[in-house]
Amino acid sequence: MGKRGNKMKNVIVGQSGGPTAVINSSLLGVFKTARDRGADIVYGMVHGIKGLLDGKVVDLSKQIKNDLDMDLLKRTPSSFLGSCRYKLPDIEGNEGTYEEIFKLLNELEIYAFFYIGGNDSMDTIKKLSDYGESVGSPIRFIGVPKTIDNDLAITDHTPGYGSAAKYIASTTKEIIRDGLVYDYPVVSVIEIMGRNAGWLTAAAALARSEDCEGVDLIYLPERTFDLDAFLEKVGEVCQKKGSVVIAVSEGIKIADGRYVCELSDHVDYVDAFGHKQLAGTARFLAGKVAEKYGVKTRAIELSSLQRCASHITSRIDVTEAFNAGGAAVKAAFEGMSGKVITLKRISDDPYMCVTEPADVHFIANVEKKVPDEWISEDGTYVKEQLVHYIRPLIQAEIAPLWVDGLPRHLILER
Repeated sequence: MGKRGNKMKNVIVGQSGGPTAVINSSLLGVFKTARDRGADIVYGMVHGIKGLLDGKVVDLSKQIKNDLDMDLLKRTPSSFLGSCRYKLPDIEGNEGTYEEIFKLLNELEIYAFFYIGGNDSMDTIKKLSDYGESVGSPIRFIGVPKTIDNDLAITDHTPGYGSAAKYIASTTKEIIRDGLVYDYPVVSVIEIMGRNAGWLTAAAALARSEDCEGVDLIYLPERTFDLDAFLEKVGEVCQKKGSVVIAVSEGIKIADGRYVCELSDHVDYVDAFGHKQLAGTARFLAGKVAEKYGVKTRAIELSSLQRCASHITSRIDVTEAFNAGGAAVKAAFEGMSGKVITLKRISDDPYMCVTEPADVHFIANVEKKVPDEWISEDGTYVKEQLVHYIRPLIQAEIAPLWVDGLPRHLILER
């Protein structure tokens, strides 16, 4: 790969936060577009910004060697380079940390820095670009959006969300079918990721179709959860039908601000960004239903399955993730910094979406929630506007490359 003039154009890319089924498509978008635009070396940070500080950097051209590797990479779930949840300190009073980061970047002769991640990762881009500007560094800093939670501001949606929504809707249909085989009541509670935003749980509504009656109740964290009202509503549904399927966000809270999962289990683990580990919501609610009504219940936690199911990715999602990575490189090579690539929906029928750079200061640490008007008045379901918003994002498929009956993935060589 040649040089552009006499100036080195090395770039570096990292992945951070929770993985998705298409985060590596964004990595491929950065890698391929940077090479096509004349980058000399495309470095990868192993375990994000923390890996950079620890000296864990790889030359991606030695990892992604040919077209087959590229095809495998975009079909490989989770973060190829590994991830981290490392919170950069505030700049003031912690200049030494930033001096060390910029020293490392300068030693690698970095022209542009790309970070693929969600809300917390965009905080990293904001801080690095702000510090770079304050010291007159020419390094460009661009964020590439990623999160199954779909809670980034400004962007219509985030890469990773469509594939997770596709998995949730498909799995929900299968759970509904399974419950119909019995001649006695069964209440299934599906716990879906979503700390403060219910976009993922709302995807369960897509299960309702010509061949499926859909879930019976949906509870999002945007509305305060009332346990007594929940049990009463479940009782009403149980009187009308045998099999009942309920979708709940892991982050639903009661009136005093506690997560429902905290009502049964004390949550000890808290990450670097202050996020409590959430688990056990479905188990707690299923237990309460069984205790009150004496019916068989199931607690189903989709957990990491909803973000790593590369065998059921949305082709739309894969394409948009790749395009976001490519757009980030284009923005940096055109002189931009402190930007995040966003997706702008310009048409629903036919569905069309384009990329657009936006100021990271309007995205970092801003959480986008499901609009209240898209939730039913009693808070037990979602409205058709939300289903209409999600449906285009789950369209089409991209098949894995199967080897010996199993999907083949690309693995980082250490």
